[in-house]
Amino acid sequence: MEITRTLGRSGIEVSAVGFGCWAIGGEWQDADGQPLGWGKVDDEESVRAVHRALDLGVTFFDTADTYGAGHSERVLGRALGKRRDDVVLATKWGNVFDEDTRTLTGSDHTPEYARRALTASLQRLGTDRIDLYQLHLSDLDPALAVELRDLCEELVNEGLIRAYAWSTDDPVRAAVFAQGEHCTAVQYALNVLQDAPEMLSLCEELDLAGINRSPLAMGLLAGKRQGPKDAGDIRSKPPAWLQGFGDGAAADPEWLARIDALKEILTSSGRTLAQGALAWIWARSPKTIPIPGFRSVAQAEQNAGAMEKGPLTAEQLTEIDSLLER
Repeated sequence: MEITRTLGRSGIEVSAVGFGCWAIGGEWQDADGQPLGWGKVDDEESVRAVHRALDLGVTFFDTADTYGAGHSERVLGRALGKRRDDVVLATKWGNVFDEDTRTLTGSDHTPEYARRALTASLQRLGTDRIDLYQLHLSDLDPALAVELRDLCEELVNEGLIRAYAWSTDDPVRAAVFAQGEHCTAVQYALNVLQDAPEMLSLCEELDLAGINRSPLAMGLLAGKRQGPKDAGDIRSKPPAWLQGFGDGAAADPEWLARIDALKEILTSSGRTLAQGALAWIWARSPKTIPIPGFRSVAQAEQNAGAMEKGPLTAEQLTEIDSLLER
């Protein structure tokens, strides 16, 4: 049972699972040396994984210019190659980085920078347009975002982008962008352990697609019981906003206990734990499009394979809420 989703008001149809391309960017860092990637990657394996995803019906790929300081876009562009027109391509802007040193150096919310960033992303991705262009500054002052929303409308009219969105967990900010005619989505965190009822309601009310990052809780819902040993992995030195991991990258025991309590439901009908986590998101709302990360062909196969099983049932959702006491 392969399922699809509509990308909000745009009417663009995409696979029900998208692929998040943060991890394939490889190692990068902030100015203080804090790792921001998921550790070392094999670019050739990343390319093979994208090809496998395409063959399994995945048509939505989400990246950002800053992932790997431009490297994710370059790898994704190379992997898509002549199949670019077979997919819906999303990227993000707003962060400033040094591609040579793979370092995040700051941010820039000006319209002038947005245009420069778009030009650079188009070049790295090897394409002439972005299907979904997303503001990557989650806490930007909404008053400043109005100017960027208006710029995005200009970019649509110029044929450089097809639609746009804001990557933010704040429904008030998302609603500001949603006032634009061609705003069609909002990207926010959602997984079975971190529900987002306000964002789900906003998407339903304004006919926006919800692009769901962290659908597998940074790997915990894929069965990762231990933190990574790779010093270049953000989870090895988790920043304050990264929930589920504690000191020394150890997984939070409370999170693991909740996952254990849900495991029987999530692995129903022959699903893996990760597939069950994606199935919960689909059952939560028809507006959802989870974007799990991947670094290997095996992960690509597992994530894409979730579409064959479809969403959980309403009864299973109710049972999960009962187990989590919410």
